[in-house]
Amino acid sequence: MRRAWTAPVLLLIVGAGVVAGSFVRGRGGTGVVLLVVFVLLAGATSPLVFPRSVGAVEARRRSAVDGRPVVFWRPGCAYCMRLRVRLGRRARRLHWVDIWRDEAGAELVREANDGNETVPTLLVAGRAYTNPDPAWVREQVSSAR
Repeated sequence: MRRAWTAPVLLLIVGAGVVAGSFVRGRGGTGVVLLVVFVLLAGATSPLVFPRSVGAVEARRRSAVDGRPVVFWRPGCAYCMRLRVRLGRRARRLHWVDIWRDEAGAELVREANDGNETVPTLLVAGRAYTNPDPAWVREQVSSAR
């Protein structure tokens, strides 16, 4: 759990220092803009922008029932963020597994990627796809029951 929040917290700490420096130099407007930028970056790299994660076992069970793909991801991953943003509202239709919170999910990702924890890894009908094109993922979501 702590690992998931390391990057966002560090961004907030560094941002606070940069913003404080701007205010000390008398650049309040710049400080406010920088504060907004750092808060947005921290939010974007946090687990908050992703749908609620479930365990790998539960996600695979749900996927077998409803045919929806399973996405294995981790906080702070730029490629996971890209996929999440490009899916838009459709992202809620997928089953998301945070591999930093679920060891079974991390193990499945390592098995699919030659021992590496490369994410996003998508599981569709029992087959793993590493860093798939978001347009292809949208098609998979649309074709799911």
